[in-house]
Amino acid sequence: MGFVDKLKYGLKKTKETLLMDVDTIFSGKAIDESTIEEFEELLLASDIGVKATTEIIEGLRGQYERGAIKTAAHIKEFLKNATREILGLPQPFVLYQERPFVVLCVGVNGVGKTTTIGKIASKAVLEGHSVILAAADTFRAAAIEQLDIWASRSSAQIVKHQHGSDPAAVAFDAIEAAKARALDLVIVDTAGRLHNKSHLMEELKKIKKVINKSIPGAPHETLLVVDATNGQNALNQANMFNEAVGITGIALTKMDGTAKGGIVLAIKKELNIPIRLIGVGEGIDDCRDFIPEEFISALFD
Repeated sequence: MGFVDKLKYGLKKTKETLLMDVDTIFSGKAIDESTIEEFEELLLASDIGVKATTEIIEGLRGQYERGAIKTAAHIKEFLKNATREILGLPQPFVLYQERPFVVLCVGVNGVGKTTTIGKIASKAVLEGHSVILAAADTFRAAAIEQLDIWASRSSAQIVKHQHGSDPAAVAFDAIEAAKARALDLVIVDTAGRLHNKSHLMEELKKIKKVINKSIPGAPHETLLVVDATNGQNALNQANMFNEAVGITGIALTKMDGTAKGGIVLAIKKELNIPIRLIGVGEGIDDCRDFIPEEFISALFD
């Protein structure tokens, strides 16, 4: 099964919930204020978020008042176009700065952060880049071991300290090593325990400050990994991490059977942070650049 087919399969539940309910709401009924309100409730229940839902409904009302919306098929086509408008053009993960390019990877435990790092490293190595990983999640010995395994799998280098050591020191050492060895890419893994705890956010701020001390202007990408199945909770996480360290991109994982695919629209509209990567499975090739048209096709076609 190719990536696009996996994405279609992953969005199957979202598609069924959203489009079948559109048919249920509008089939055999007049499109009026009452059914539009039902449609608004459906969008909110699909984790599309308040801002995106408001924009869609306002646009729909305008079209309805002009007589352009008359059937459920018109509603679906309007929703497809509105989705395209919200998501905009692709903003993929690219190494755009001088070398080494530094990526700070953040997110709560269990979202697939370390696995995502491994997949990014694998892809970068296959594209001819030299990569070093920084095992700065020193809070969990298992996280260091997992990152070490991914380094071996992807032919990336790794810098790791003992369990419980200073995470910022690991990040600093990795970047200094990358500079000394003229490497292309540094990816810094970080702890993800309890995103609502202030000490974790302070730790991330310290890591970011140390990175910037080693390379002014770095990290060049602060990538938040979120689990698509978490729905609105993923949006809350994005808000908290963005306030603490300034997120520049999102990697959305576990888009392989969720009914909460609408979170893609919520993240884009509520935070205006680009979704860089999307994951649809466990394989190395199952994490790819997020291309809005692929998502739209998987959801509507």
